[in-house]
Order: sequence, then C-alpha cells, then structure tokens
Amino acid sequence: MTDRPGPETPASESTRPANGERAGDRSDDAALLELFRRYRATGEESVRDELVIAHRWIAAHAARRFANRGEPLDDLVQVGSVGLIKAVERFDPELGHGFVSFAMPTIIGEIKRYFRDHTWSTHVPRRAKDLRPKVQAAVEQLTAELGRSPRVSEVAAAVGVDEGLVIETLEASNAYRAASIHAREDGGEDRFASALATHDPDLKTAVDRQAIQQLLATLGGRERQIVYLRFFEQMSQSEIAEVIGVSQVHVGRLLAQSLARLRELL
Repeated sequence: MTDRPGPETPASESTRPANGERAGDRSDDAALLELFRRYRATGEESVRDELVIAHRWIAAHAARRFANRGEPLDDLVQVGSVGLIKAVERFDPELGHGFVSFAMPTIIGEIKRYFRDHTWSTHVPRRAKDLRPKVQAAVEQLTAELGRSPRVSEVAAAVGVDEGLVIETLEASNAYRAASIHAREDGGEDRFASALATHDPDLKTAVDRQAIQQLLATLGGRERQIVYLRFFEQMSQSEIAEVIGVSQVHVGRLLAQSLARLRELL
C-alpha cells in the first residue's frame, strides 16, 4: 500500500450493523472474516488495503481520544492508521478474538509512542518522558483533594518515586512543547521574534550562570530544590520547610551543608 489511509474516507458500510452503529467486537461480519483468512493465507497487499480501509474508523475513533493534546487530528489519524496496518497484519481470525478489541491497543500504543517521541522540543531522558503522565495525574488529583498545589514530597509519595526524579520530570515537562517565536501578543506583536538579536543585559553573567548550573547538578534532588527556592525564588527557610514538608531547622542544616559543598567545588 503506497498511501496511508486518511481520515476523510468513510468507513466501509460492511463495518456497521443495520442500526447505524459501528460493528461490534465480532470481527466484524462473514465477509470481513473471509478477507482476514484470505490475507493470512496469501499476504496479498490489496487484501490488506481493503481490510485497512474497512476498519479505518477504528483509527479515527482512537485519534479523537487524544484530540485535545495540541496535535492536529488528521496527523493523529495517520499515526493511528499505522497501528491499524500493524494490527491487520498480525490478526489471526482463527483465534476467536474480535478485531476491534485486538486492534485498539496497538493503535493507541502507536499514538502514545508518537506523543512520547515526537512532541518534545529538546532531548529529555526517557525516564522523565515515561514518568510525566503519572506525575501530571498525581498533581491534578492531589490539587483537587488538598485544595492547593501539592508539595514535591506529596507528589513523590503518590507516584512512588524519589523527590529528585519528580523535580526532574517537572522540569522536563517545560520541554514538551516549545512556544512559537511568532506567538502573538494582544497588540499583534511577535513577542518572541521581536526579542531576537537584541542586547541581552545578562550576557556578561552567562559564564557565571553556567558554572552555577553545573554546581547545582552535583547536589541531591532535595538539596537542589532548597537552594533553588532560597536563592532563586527568594523564599524564607520557614516557607521552604512548608513546601518540602520538613522542619525549618532541618532546612537550615541542609542549606548550610549544600552551600559548603558548593563553595568547596567552586
């Protein structure tokens, strides 16, 4: 098959029962079952193409589940169609499974891999990519339950991972979708593009900032968070203690140890 099936072609009427609803999980009538048997026996591409076209509605249905995540629906249908082709090629009608239930996990998996591998603007560790959906879900659930933004420690406990990994995942989430340099402000100005090639007053401190970034990377996740909140967010030790869920005395002790280590490395 040369061209991928697109979302504009309607599903074959043979995939729909008489009442107008799409065919259920019985793969899907005698004619289609016979086509699957024929494809298993001969491997003819024309038969595969016919099966894909007849079941294209499954890819469209799966794609609509991800329609609100910033990707064009047509693109998601195309990605789902790749999974549909794989499902058609692997399906064995003699095993007694319905094609819809067999194909749906393959199609959804293909779409999820697309989001995982193609919607990050910078290189992000795989563990952060894989953990991002769980962290986001935990943040949303805890926010609803607590009536406030959850602490890193609370998110880590809910997900069952180290606090440092939660921080890494939250930071990596910023790379999930880069803003366009032509994003418009209310006044119509390209706010990012207009800032290009302008004088950067912070350029003189670029070397210092790079050195600090490398030093901070030597700290553990919690210690790095404390230093960040104290010196970048200008939070007091008592405020930091409330955020990370420890005593103010413990925050002071960890901060002093961290600063001593940074001075030694510097």
